[in-house]
Amino acid sequence: MSDMVVARAPSLRMLLSRFRQHLRDTFWLAPALAMVGVFLIWLAAEELDSLIVEELKQGGELDMLVELQRFTDDAKGVVSTVSSAMMTFIGVVFSISLVAVQMASGQLTPRVVRLFVRSRITKATFAVFLATFVLTLLVLSSYDSAPDPSALVSVPLVQSVLTLLMVALSLLLFVLYVNATLRLMRVGHVVARIADEARRAMAHLPETTDRAAADAVPRSGVLVHEGRAGVLQGVDTARLVALARKHGTVLRVIPQIGDFLVPGTPLLAVPDGSTASPGSMRHLVSVGAERIVNSMDLGFGLRQLSDIALRALSPAVNDPTTAVQALDRTVQLLAVFSRMPLGAAVHRDRSSEVRLLQPLPTWTTLVDLGFAEVRVCCAGNPQVSRRVLAGLDDLLRVTPPDRHPPLRRHRELLSQNVGNAAQTDADREFALRPDRQGIG
Repeated sequence: MSDMVVARAPSLRMLLSRFRQHLRDTFWLAPALAMVGVFLIWLAAEELDSLIVEELKQGGELDMLVELQRFTDDAKGVVSTVSSAMMTFIGVVFSISLVAVQMASGQLTPRVVRLFVRSRITKATFAVFLATFVLTLLVLSSYDSAPDPSALVSVPLVQSVLTLLMVALSLLLFVLYVNATLRLMRVGHVVARIADEARRAMAHLPETTDRAAADAVPRSGVLVHEGRAGVLQGVDTARLVALARKHGTVLRVIPQIGDFLVPGTPLLAVPDGSTASPGSMRHLVSVGAERIVNSMDLGFGLRQLSDIALRALSPAVNDPTTAVQALDRTVQLLAVFSRMPLGAAVHRDRSSEVRLLQPLPTWTTLVDLGFAEVRVCCAGNPQVSRRVLAGLDDLLRVTPPDRHPPLRRHRELLSQNVGNAAQTDADREFALRPDRQGIG
């Protein structure tokens, strides 16, 4: 294995994944493309208007040309009004977005800002609004006020109709945008969307196994991270699998997706004698500023739900019903995780040979992530403690016996916490009565 060298160029799959992630997290691209697109459409519409005028002139239909000029003159007032009002309209919509983001991040968690940034309806609304504004400016420059119809070069008929259609589309998108924004401010919709994203990401999860299989791979040599510091968002598994297959070995990624890496962090277990340099790994990993929805990052959805519950239980917010709604989805995700092996993801080559292992959170880690912090904070809140107990009991019924210990441990710890916080035995008994709705 002494000639083993890690490839220095990222694979096409990795590049496309990074580019797709960048597009989802950017807000400027859709408006920019919309403005370029509407300019090209305007050029085609202007050419079509010129052809219409030329055909009417050649056919001697000057009366029809006069009627078209009257229609466009009437439409000019509407276009002028739209042009002057559209920027104000855009400012109002932008203000609504900022207020919605501020309220959601303050009452729920800053992690939900990502939902607003990635909202397709929000991007489409801003794109159409800006495109409509640009189109009105272009159309206004096309109006010809020549008194003699035979001297007209162009009558912006198609352009005027196109502007009116864009205005109608803008109004429709504004209604949809307001509806989508109001939904993103509702706790139930946000936690449901977080859970759905986590479940959809899990659909792309490869074969999994327990952590013992991953630990069995010899860690003879270690390749460290020498790129910029940040959160590990992804690994070029296709290139690593091809590399391991070429040399007939099994590689193991050391950190989990979602771990924060600094230069020198152990990154990949490789055979002894490998000539791979740490710098050669920078193209095989994707490092960013924050965690993203990833099929290998099983805990990110639970982390967001736990953050929402903790924020709701803080004295500043004091909203136990929101915590109960977050716990509903926490139980849902843990019920899904309970049916799969956890600890490591297995990547095979075309011959079905295991070539790469990636660490995943264990069942105990996921249970702790879902309940540990909430359990501590809910000791004096019977609505939440009752929901936690009901969730633990439901998970005890659906999980195999070997996964019961962490659930039973949290149940016992919650009983101790509630007992220490309760003023009377009656309060303790009431707070420890399982209830899926918290308190009815």
